[in-house]
Amino acid sequence: MSSLSLAVRDSSTMLRRNLLHARRYPSLTLNLLLTPVMLLLLFVYIFGDAMSGGAGRSAYIAYIAPGILLMTIGSTVVGTAVSVSNDMTEGIIARFRTMAIHRGSVLIGHVVGSVLQSVASVVLVGAVAVAIGFRSTNATALEWLAAFGLLVLFALALTWIAVGMGLISPNAEAASNNAMPLILLPLLSSAFVPINAMPGWFQPIAEYQPFTPAIETLRGLLLGTEIGHNGWLAIVWCLGLAVLGYFWSASKFNSDPK
Repeated sequence: MSSLSLAVRDSSTMLRRNLLHARRYPSLTLNLLLTPVMLLLLFVYIFGDAMSGGAGRSAYIAYIAPGILLMTIGSTVVGTAVSVSNDMTEGIIARFRTMAIHRGSVLIGHVVGSVLQSVASVVLVGAVAVAIGFRSTNATALEWLAAFGLLVLFALALTWIAVGMGLISPNAEAASNNAMPLILLPLLSSAFVPINAMPGWFQPIAEYQPFTPAIETLRGLLLGTEIGHNGWLAIVWCLGLAVLGYFWSASKFNSDPK
């Protein structure tokens, strides 16, 4: 069997293992999903009229939904950091190292499984947004496809970062804490209020952090707003974080005793 076939076979096995874990222990995923869903309902039904600036609650649903979808990805990958940390501390990785399996398949299984869970989580939260009034009537099929591609790319980037966070964490609690910025960063972006409504000194921070360009690009694709420079910024952030996370994770994983 060629090395490529071995890598594909073992990665598929590890992916199946991680998906089975997610199915058997759904409470972690559900708890992480609760944050974006509760924020969506809270800001729409409690703060919607005030936050919309007079435009109405339906307009605010359209504004907030793209940010919540990306926040959902950030919440979901926290579970990946916890899962990786558990694998590293509970001895299963040491057992895998003694077996004739492709070394990188362990991380690949985590990453692909996390991306699939992120996509499923986005679909569920998106369904809640549609149920309470979100509509995208002007987006073409190509724009919907581009929006989906952006979500997958963003999930891949954050997943590799979360894997690295899990690898450096001594336990699951530390992994959850280390990955917390992936949930908090959307609160400091344009997810809930426009950049120009923030203090002047803070606007550059909010504008150029990873979430804001992706949120504005998603809004442009689904709602027809101006994308401007946010499209290429979002792609650069996603590719940069994915490459950084990959090399960080691979270096940390391969540095452990064989």
